[in-house]
Amino acid sequence: MPDYVPTNAASSGVKLDKKTLKSIAARSDRPGLIYIAQWIAFLAATGTLVWASLGSIWMWPAMLLHGIFLTVPAYSFSHETAHGTAFRTRWLNETVLWVTSLLYMEEPLHRRYTHTNHHTHTWWVGKDSQMPFDTPMGFGGWLAEITGFALLRFHMQVFVHLAVGHYTDTMKMVTPEGEFAKMTRNARIMLAIYALIAAAPFLGIWWPVWLIVIPRVLGAPVMLLFTLIQHVELQENSPSILESTRSFRSNWLAEFLYMKMNNHVEHHLYPQVPFHALPKLAEAVQEQLPEPDPGFFKTNLEVMSVVLRRSLGRQTKAATIRQAPHMITDGGPVERVAQRTM
Repeated sequence: MPDYVPTNAASSGVKLDKKTLKSIAARSDRPGLIYIAQWIAFLAATGTLVWASLGSIWMWPAMLLHGIFLTVPAYSFSHETAHGTAFRTRWLNETVLWVTSLLYMEEPLHRRYTHTNHHTHTWWVGKDSQMPFDTPMGFGGWLAEITGFALLRFHMQVFVHLAVGHYTDTMKMVTPEGEFAKMTRNARIMLAIYALIAAAPFLGIWWPVWLIVIPRVLGAPVMLLFTLIQHVELQENSPSILESTRSFRSNWLAEFLYMKMNNHVEHHLYPQVPFHALPKLAEAVQEQLPEPDPGFFKTNLEVMSVVLRRSLGRQTKAATIRQAPHMITDGGPVERVAQRTM
């Protein structure tokens, strides 16, 4: 048996008849446009709270709330448009990809091609270009991941590399040759926009600080708690998405913020399915999949408990969430399996 096969439904032994898949995977502009309208409404409401509370202690919880509604959907929409599934109309998809990637702070084509690689080589050591932390994860790695500063540093390094035309081996591995000029142009424009935002307070313009910069920093840990649980504690180097990827139960608010990517196993099995159809896909293949892990908060609390105990040299069996067998130990030294690639 080869040591690697592309990771998808076929490699995972999951089957869905072509007619059903075609129906579920049909693209439409309407769900994405509705999402934009809802997102803008939430941002207007939370932004108003920030503005009304400036100068009081309440500005900080207001900026946190605004930051969650700014940052998590920016990540989610950037991800969905990177797949090209948010809208049927291509120019609309590409425009939203650009704007949301600006908010997420990653050059949009780099986002697209490294993420395509992540789907092709999901959680495969030495091949997956989007492994954001070492495995098994310790408490220090958990802290570094959820603060967002490690990811920000990586993205800024990518911006600089692209802006000066220095393309790394990973970029060359995952990116079509003809795209580099576009990536360099995008990086230069985005860096110029970030520079203008950074200069704004020196010109007496403070609204970007209160409505974008600080909320983006405060919202990042919540965004990263969503992304952390996609693959943490699961199996590296497996052709089966069922072993490497986690779905979790969710309420309506988390589903909105995350664009239904709590159905993450299903998304990796059939990445051509748009966000709004993921619940329908989950229903169609549910008998072939493991049970989803508990909700966002409980899953993250269990992960935090496991990584803390691992760092203290204690047993690492989680209470309810799925774990790969080698992640469960009775304590002692931890041998690293994978090193972060971003």
